[in-house]
Order: sequence, then structure tokens, then C-alpha cells
Amino acid sequence: MGKKKFVPTPEEVEVSRIRIPRQGEVLGVIEMMLGADRVRANCDDGNVRICRIPGRLRKRIWVKTGDLILVQPWIVQTNERGDVIFRYTPTQTNYLKRKGFVKTISME
Repeated sequence: MGKKKFVPTPEEVEVSRIRIPRQGEVLGVIEMMLGADRVRANCDDGNVRICRIPGRLRKRIWVKTGDLILVQPWIVQTNERGDVIFRYTPTQTNYLKRKGFVKTISME
């Protein structure tokens, strides 16, 4: 009989490689889909931004209302505009809430 090997579940792997916000990045929740690859996001710093999905992510990430996303605010119009960098899965969202990264936004 050999030793049993520890095999992590997909959820454990997913949480271990989570992308946390870096300097200048903000968490946000999608309020509304605006069309033309744009969304309205309620961000954690108190601003509501119109965010675009850049071309390199356009077909790779599919977002819907209520998803937690990572937003990179623009240099110009910092409080009104931004780019979507990353979309979190529900498991990753729960992990971020437990660890205190999501502060002011509500996830309905």
C-alpha cells in the first residue's frame, strides 16, 4: 500500500492563486451592462465608474450584473472611467469578503 497523495480540490487551487488588488486598482461590482463592451460598476472607493472591457479580454471574460471585478481607473477622469482587468468567480469573491478586501460595496 502506498501513501495517499494530497490532491487539492479545484476550489482550493482557485483560492490559492487569487489576484488581489495592487496599487491603483479598485474592486467593484457590476451594476449594469451598457453595451459596446462597457459596464457601470459601483467601486469600493465610493465612485461609480463606467468601465470598458479591453480588447485583449473581450472574448476571454464574460461578465454579468452582480459580478465582482477588478478595475484600473484611468489617469484622466479617474473618478468616472476605468478598465476591467479581472473578473472574480463566486468562490474567489467569498474569499475576498472573508479576508476583508471588499469594504464598502454590497454584493446583491
